[in-house]
Amino acid sequence: MSGFQAYLYLENGELYSGIGFGIKKHETAEVVFNTALSGYQEIITDPSYAKQIITFTNPHIGNTGINEEDNEASSIYASGIVIRSLTEIPSSWRSTTSLQDFLIKNNSIGISGIDTRKLVNTLRETGSQRAIIAANDSLDPTDAKKELEKFSGLGGLDLAKVVSTKDSYTWDEGVWPDFKKTSSDFHIVAIDFGIKENILRLLAEHVGKITVVNAQTPIEEILNFKPDGIFLSNGPGDPEPCDYAIENIKIALDKKIPIFGICLGHQLLAIAGGCKTYKMKFGHHGANHPVQDLRSNEVAITSQNHGFAIEEKSIPEDITITHRSLFDKSIQGIQFDNKPAFSFQGHPEASPGPHELISLFNKFKDMIEENNA
Repeated sequence: MSGFQAYLYLENGELYSGIGFGIKKHETAEVVFNTALSGYQEIITDPSYAKQIITFTNPHIGNTGINEEDNEASSIYASGIVIRSLTEIPSSWRSTTSLQDFLIKNNSIGISGIDTRKLVNTLRETGSQRAIIAANDSLDPTDAKKELEKFSGLGGLDLAKVVSTKDSYTWDEGVWPDFKKTSSDFHIVAIDFGIKENILRLLAEHVGKITVVNAQTPIEEILNFKPDGIFLSNGPGDPEPCDYAIENIKIALDKKIPIFGICLGHQLLAIAGGCKTYKMKFGHHGANHPVQDLRSNEVAITSQNHGFAIEEKSIPEDITITHRSLFDKSIQGIQFDNKPAFSFQGHPEASPGPHELISLFNKFKDMIEENNA
């Protein structure tokens, strides 16, 4: 394939050489691996992947090209992508451009020809690592170690305020193409910590009308919308530095406004309730993660993308654990015992992935109805 000389350099000193595609540049970020078999377009446009280099375990990426409907945000948020083999000629009736051209349009870099099995084994053994993905012409490999020392990692890094919308906006678009708008008049304020568009579609379809606001919006402005419920979105980075969000959530909890959080929003809700979080060894990134509902014992296959989790021993008595990962027993869901608030660590909206937990959106609506009764 055509391309340019490129490499991936890890903080442990490992150097992987390959063929670059997209833009000749270099990016410093944390390298993780994603086990999803499909959905690379949704994954790389997910704002939760800001400051992360994604290694795809599926060896063939680019097969179905890029289409007009599957973006989760307006641009690529991943710092780079690492793959085994790039398909240069996509085959799909929905495709309008290739992955290569999509990266060029979005000023992004990828690298192919990498032994991704070896790389993933390294990450599983050592944990997610700081790394540089680079074109040789952009940053000489001999300078990679010095450049990498400038990046301290995702721990302590607040990225939610970086990726959040600058201006508030309303959303009333449903799931493509057979949207059936809910008859509910409930008004939801969705706080954007890195929100995906399919989350907004499902909120519109199952819960009510939506106003999306910036992550740092003061609680007074949020309350001025007179929300029937507050949605805390997914997002990148460490939850603990997001003190502005945590304080807002504490006030909303005290006012007993129904709250539903996912991913980063799940972690922020937990912290506001008195919990602590920790950085996981290599996180959960994929569309095939089994999660058990501890009340019904049912198991759902879920979509996941997070590198932080709730510390179990920090959970106060008034919060109940509702879901666990069957991979590592980490906490996947919580519910407040005396307040209308709950959260889920995975992505119930999927995109990509299974849709088994869309019922959580209905649970949010039911909670709002009970709160208004």
